[in-house]
Amino acid sequence: MPKLRNLLFYTLTIVLFSVLIYFIINQGHALEQKELNKISGSSDTLGQIWDTTKHNLTHPLATLLLQIITIILAARFFGMLFKKMNQPSVIGEIIAGVMLGPSFLGHYFPGMFEVIFPASSLGNLQFLSQIGLILFMFVIGMELDLNVIKSKAKDAIVISHASIIFPFFLGMLLALFLYNEFAPQGIGFVSFALFAGISMSITAFPVLARIVQERGLSKTRLGTIAITCAAADDITAWCILAAVIAIVKAGSAMSALATIFAALLYVILMLKVVQPLLARIGKKYAHKEALSRPVVAIFFITLLISSYTTEVIGIHALFGAFMAGVIMPSNISFRNVFIEKVEDVSVVILLPLFFVFTGLRTEIGLLNDVPLWGICGLIILVAVVGKFVGSALAARFVGQSWKDSLSIGALMNTRGLMELIVLNIGYDLGVLSKEIFAMLVLMALATTFMTGPALDLINKIWRRSPGEQTEHSNNGRYKVLVSFNHSDTGRALLRLANAFTRKSSGNSVVTCMHLSPSNDINAYNQAEYEKEVFMPIYDASDSLAMKVKTVFKPVQNIEEEIIKTANSGTHDLLLLGTGTSIFDGTLLGRILGVTSQIINPERLYNTLTGKEKLFGQAVLGERMKTLVRSCNIPVGILINREETVSTERILIPFFSISDSFLLIYAQKLIQNNKSVVVIVDILGTIAQNPELKESIRMIEQVAPNHIALYGGQTVTEEQRNHNDMMMISIESLKRAVTTHSTWLSSLPSILVMKP
Repeated sequence: MPKLRNLLFYTLTIVLFSVLIYFIINQGHALEQKELNKISGSSDTLGQIWDTTKHNLTHPLATLLLQIITIILAARFFGMLFKKMNQPSVIGEIIAGVMLGPSFLGHYFPGMFEVIFPASSLGNLQFLSQIGLILFMFVIGMELDLNVIKSKAKDAIVISHASIIFPFFLGMLLALFLYNEFAPQGIGFVSFALFAGISMSITAFPVLARIVQERGLSKTRLGTIAITCAAADDITAWCILAAVIAIVKAGSAMSALATIFAALLYVILMLKVVQPLLARIGKKYAHKEALSRPVVAIFFITLLISSYTTEVIGIHALFGAFMAGVIMPSNISFRNVFIEKVEDVSVVILLPLFFVFTGLRTEIGLLNDVPLWGICGLIILVAVVGKFVGSALAARFVGQSWKDSLSIGALMNTRGLMELIVLNIGYDLGVLSKEIFAMLVLMALATTFMTGPALDLINKIWRRSPGEQTEHSNNGRYKVLVSFNHSDTGRALLRLANAFTRKSSGNSVVTCMHLSPSNDINAYNQAEYEKEVFMPIYDASDSLAMKVKTVFKPVQNIEEEIIKTANSGTHDLLLLGTGTSIFDGTLLGRILGVTSQIINPERLYNTLTGKEKLFGQAVLGERMKTLVRSCNIPVGILINREETVSTERILIPFFSISDSFLLIYAQKLIQNNKSVVVIVDILGTIAQNPELKESIRMIEQVAPNHIALYGGQTVTEEQRNHNDMMMISIESLKRAVTTHSTWLSSLPSILVMKP
């Protein structure tokens, strides 16, 4: 009964009030119609609908959303188009911005341009693009590995600073000829010249890193040096830019000094007070699961306060964002979590807004006569000469080959996005006129576009160089050079080489080389000694049913001969074993060289970090360092505690993007040896890189159940116990040791790889 009463009450209430609401609406319509008749004298329903729709379409939020949709679609399309042309996708994204601006859309389709980009909406677009830049510079700061820069500081700083000062000088020299005609009214020569200099000096670190990655150079010595130089260049250039902005904004020398002093105080505060505080928080909340929203808020508030502070000081909010990224906790897994949170939004959605906003400012139509295009060409020429020549000569001076020096010059000449940021700052400050701004945007595009063809040309010129290894020099055959000191080591290395080449024996060649000090061999015992050395090798090759070539040489300098043979252009991979014959007095030779010796991670750590020296040599030992660095082909160093080496189950700890070259050798082991490969994504690098995940998936498709990917901060006990050998890059070995990874000491074999 109560239920029926409740239902009846509910029904009557709904019906009664629905009738009353209907009555109110009808009365309201009548009143509305009277007012409309007074105003227009008629009731045009279609007109009302159109007016309402037009109002909705032109609402600021609707306009902004339409702009974002248009920009993202155009950026994705042009980015994909240029990627198919073997160009960085960022070039396509920049060109998409120019195409959507007055140079194309505004010129040929002015009506559409006015609908999508009305003048009243550009303020909103600018501020939103600035937010995207702040997030992007935050990510750039986090992606800089200062430890890598420190480890290669000697060469990197020389090359980087030479690549800044030389084009900076040429830019200021060029300003002498451009000032009278192109400097905006009221802008002093110093401000104009400083911005001309800094615009010539910028290298786009993110674009360079992408080019290196897309070309497969990240695993090479060249790629590592180029990225390190670009990172050092980024830090230096942004510090110089902050000083330039301070000088331009201040107006007087005293005001500029006050601004620079305030900026120095800000940097000291960030490094000495804020960074240690954030480090403690980052250490406590290093894992993604531990990062609660209040913790995330602390770091984002740090970003915003830092950006606000530098904007108030007068050195631009972007410097504060960059600095906030640099001082984030150095724990790589922590940074990966934050980069993952920020990068997708900033790069995919907000950053293209900046490209288009730059395009809206770029009026190529202003360059409407031949002399102006001549000046544009002169600017591009000065930019290329300054950056390319300065970087190449500095690289050559510090000992790089001509090919690597010119390649570094070509890579450092890449300007891309970072150049656009600098140009927009100059435009906002009123230092750059519209004509100069358009010319410098074209310079940024040209220097970025020419990087790929320049690298191709350099590789083509040096393709047949006897000192450089290329795929074509081997006529499609994969050639492995095994250099061993003792017969036991030779057998282990031969089994390893067989695992890489077994099923492709018809298209592969394995050469076993034994070098002996010439003072230990004389003409009388040489033949007997050679037979004694190689007999175990022949027995092992027979048992493996593989053919091998053998080389025996008495030489005065073993390391130089190994380097010479490896760089002869006839081998693709060098395999070495640790031992006293070749590596006497080195770290790997003394600590890891005895096959039965247990690896001591603590002592290895102390020696790697220079806390402990062996025979006056730290790190890897000068002889080993020279050998590894001087070889132009990949090198594998086998550290084996067993009499034989097993390659049935391979463990690969993956620390960074530079470890991607290990997948090549993992694939060879799977294809030729049916090895089972377990990859442990220690820092989440693979999880954040779709290309790496796709590579692993493709291997799995070809060889199901032969490759597995695991995440985690360390190698588990089960993974250690169920694998025969660990394959790790030489840089990741250092990382593992410095983090006191105790699992290093419990594996029977370790293959340390240098790309």
